[in-house]
This record gives sequence, structure tokens and C-alpha cells, in this order.
Amino acid sequence: MTERFSFRLLARDGQARRGEIITPHGRIRTPAFMPVGTAATVKAMFPEHVKATGADIVLGNTYHLMLRPGAERVAALGGLHRFMNWPGPILTDSGGFQVMSLAKLRTIGEDGVTFRSHIDGASHHLTPERSIEIQCLLGADIQMAFDECTPFPASHEEAQASMQLSMRWAARSKAAFARQAAPGQALFGIVQGGIYPDLRAASAAALREIGFSGYAVGGLAVGEGQAKMLEVLEVTTPLLPEDKPRYLMGVGTPLDIAEAVGRGIDMFDCVMPTRSGRHGQAFTSEGKLNIRNAQFKDDPRPLDPASNCPAARDYSRAYLHHLIRSGEPLGAMLLSWANVHFYQQMMQQLRTAISEGRYQEALADIRRIFPPQASSTTPQGL
Repeated sequence: MTERFSFRLLARDGQARRGEIITPHGRIRTPAFMPVGTAATVKAMFPEHVKATGADIVLGNTYHLMLRPGAERVAALGGLHRFMNWPGPILTDSGGFQVMSLAKLRTIGEDGVTFRSHIDGASHHLTPERSIEIQCLLGADIQMAFDECTPFPASHEEAQASMQLSMRWAARSKAAFARQAAPGQALFGIVQGGIYPDLRAASAAALREIGFSGYAVGGLAVGEGQAKMLEVLEVTTPLLPEDKPRYLMGVGTPLDIAEAVGRGIDMFDCVMPTRSGRHGQAFTSEGKLNIRNAQFKDDPRPLDPASNCPAARDYSRAYLHHLIRSGEPLGAMLLSWANVHFYQQMMQQLRTAISEGRYQEALADIRRIFPPQASSTTPQGL
């Protein structure tokens, strides 16, 4: 590990930004989409196929990896990069969202969260310090401050209390990171505050005071809908430092991403490409297709004639329909591969459009393929 974390802007088109993040394990071109590798694997994909789609970075999850196989075990085996055979950058989320959404019998206190594992019911206690320790043991290039993901809906009073707790945890995360992190690793703070502009502003100000290498916008894609999500971004991103990357957590559909890019967001993650692939849904240049539908059982055309991805180019819709209807694992593998490739191709198109001053044109193309009424934020998860 020789390279230290850095970020530079290369081009702008309105609020849309093209940039470059340097990490100890390589470069991340932004705007970037991070495939979700929750349990040290992007589901149903080989790491080399993930890389071949154009992905520069993948996401791992503190909560899942602490439960199984255990952060100490991963560290003893050489760290997460070696463990999952991914040589590029890795971002780990803090585990806060999964504790709130998956854990049983959780109890939140000032110190942290006590919860029972969704796997075996065993009791665990996760604090900001332990979350950072786990992420350092995993060896993540980019780590996230421990936070409470404010549920939706929440009253102003509830969202304020949740946000303030997350800001106290953010300060503790920063202190723990300063003690434990390896050279070149980075810590991002997470803006909370629900749908309330004043709380988002207070959260952003608190995080800037603490100081982080990057800033995430959390607590969205939890049911508030696309319009409200974009409203929150419009008031939040201008409050974040221009010279630091901005990460919108858990979002989303192609149109969600394209719209958020135009509001100054640089990084994204979502389970949608792989989860959709496992359920027979394909993202293509013709829009979203449900390959389970009977209309595809005799269709000899490739999944997406405009794609250069082998999964989308070399297999017929009829064959993919057969695989999905038969429950064959290869169907989920091929559609996940095609979907992740589609997302990465879209990100490259957005980066090129920003450099050439054509962001609005690229956004119009995505709106045409994925009309607004068909796009909505999706809950985060596996």
C-alpha cells in the first residue's frame, strides 16, 4: 500500500462532476457505481467478470462480515482484498443500516447497539469503535462512520435525535480511525436528518467540523420516493466540500443515479442490478425487461444487441427465459453480469457526457429509456 487517498475534479457540467479518486488499491473514476459485495462476493458473479464490466470498486458490509466469517478471521487470511480475490478498491459500510433493518431485538444506546444476529440469534454489541476496528481488520480502502439510519417516516423530533446521535458517533468513529487506520485508508462521514432541510444542514455542518476524506448522504432510498430524495439532495450537496467525494448510499435505479449525478453526487451503490438479475429482470438499452415473461420464450435475439457484454450479447432471450423459468443458477449469473455491465456502461456514458458538456443530453436519453414514472428509489439490502 503506497498510494494515499486523494480526489480531484476533472470536469464539470452544471452541478454534475467528473473526477478521480486515488486509493492504495487503485483508481476510481467518478461518477462511480459500486457493485454490492455484501458477504465478500458480488452475488452470482466472478470477481474477474465484475472487473470486466468496468467496475473500479466494490462494496463490502461490516455487519455481515463480522457475523460470518468474522473480521479477525479475514484479517488472518490476508485481508478482504485477498480473501475475495478482488485487487481493486473496496468500500465497507459501517453496519449501521443492517443492524437497524436485519438484527433482532436491537437496543440502541449512547454507546452503540446491542442486537441479536439474524443468522443464529447470538448477541453482539456494535459501537463506533468496534465498527472501525472491523473495517480496519478487513482492510477497506474507504470506511464509513458508524451511524443510525433514520427510519422513514420519522417526525422532526425523532429525526433530530437520531441525527444528533449519529454525529456523536461520527466523532467517535473519526477518533477510532485515527488510532487504527493504515496509511492511505479513508473515512467518510454520513449526513443524516431524514427529509428535513434544517437537520440535513446541521448534520453537514457537524461533519465538516469533524473533518472527513469524503461525505455520504445516508437515510435515503428508504421509502421516501424519488421526488423527495432529489429535494433532499438539492439542499444537502451544496453544503458539502467541493474538493471531497460525495456518496449517495443505497441508490438506485438508472434514472435515480443519473438525476443524482446532476445534483453533484460522485458515488453510488445498490443491490438492484444483481438482485434484479436473480429474479429475471434485465436492464437494457431498450429499458427493463422481465425475462420470465412468456413473450421471450421463442425470442432468438440477444438480450441487448447494443451491449458488448458477453452475457447480453451471446445468449438469446429465449435461452435466458428457459434458464430463469427452470431455476438454473446460470440464468441468475448471466443476468447479474449483464445488469452490472449495463450500469457500468451508463456510468462511463455519464462521465464522457460531463467532460463534453452533454450531461443534460445523457440524462434525457436515460429518461427516455427509463421514464420517471417507472423509476423509484429502492430499499437497501442484500
